[in-house]
Amino acid sequence: MERTFLHRVPSQPITSTYKQKTNTIVQKPATSFSSQLEKVMQGGTDIVVSRHAKVRMEQRGISISSQTWEKIGEKVKEAKSKGVQDSLVLLKDAALIVSAKNSTVITALDRHEANSQIFTNINGTILIDS
Repeated sequence: MERTFLHRVPSQPITSTYKQKTNTIVQKPATSFSSQLEKVMQGGTDIVVSRHAKVRMEQRGISISSQTWEKIGEKVKEAKSKGVQDSLVLLKDAALIVSAKNSTVITALDRHEANSQIFTNINGTILIDS
């Protein structure tokens, strides 16, 4: 017959370990309210290029003009308003996979390389002539 022993731990009063936070001042970037408002009023067409996409663009020699980036931003914003989440953006010399949800370029390919690829999980395509 096996014996079971129960050990009692003496109860201890609950003590508060709350530490009062000290007031600290966090330095924020010097951007004025008017510049932020202007950016929002312009439609916020800024496209973010992920680190992975930057590396791919450098490796493949893909260069995109600022005017083309603006067109991409406008079209991605329009696609997002139509419910597109991930889009294939086809340019004259490149193909980009862009998350319309957060306006981020996920990866980049040159057009020759893109011709032999199968793109999955894309629910929109944007064609840009530039």
